[in-house]
Amino acid sequence: MALKGTYTAKPSDITKDWFVVDAEGLVLGRLAVIIANRLRGKHKVGFTPHMACGDNVIVINCEKVVLTGNKRTQKTYYWHTGYPGGIKERKADKILDGRFPDRVLKKAVERMIPRGPLGRQVMRQLHLYAGNSHPHEAQSPKVLDVKSMNRKNS
Repeated sequence: MALKGTYTAKPSDITKDWFVVDAEGLVLGRLAVIIANRLRGKHKVGFTPHMACGDNVIVINCEKVVLTGNKRTQKTYYWHTGYPGGIKERKADKILDGRFPDRVLKKAVERMIPRGPLGRQVMRQLHLYAGNSHPHEAQSPKVLDVKSMNRKNS
């Protein structure tokens, strides 16, 4: 006879793997969806919505991510300084060509994760790097081939 009730993962049941993703030539939104689902742990059988049961994801080559259509020149990121009339804006191409090109991908993933303490905990599992290298070799991450998951990814 099967047990009644809903399975809830305990912290001792959660195992977190490490994955490395090469973002070169991948479409921003499609990549962000896959990363967000991995961070939340929705791909796992024992997914529990109120626990951070996802994996750690390392993304390299963040500056080489692709925006389709005219989004690279037209997509606008806004922020407010906190002062009256302090709304600021910057286009996606300026950010990608600037000092912190990984922020475009970070914002895309962040907006797909729930807000609040759980979302902040999940976002700490995301590691973004603009170059081709990362300092997480000791964790021996597995390669996650996002490009082969969907023909529209590249």
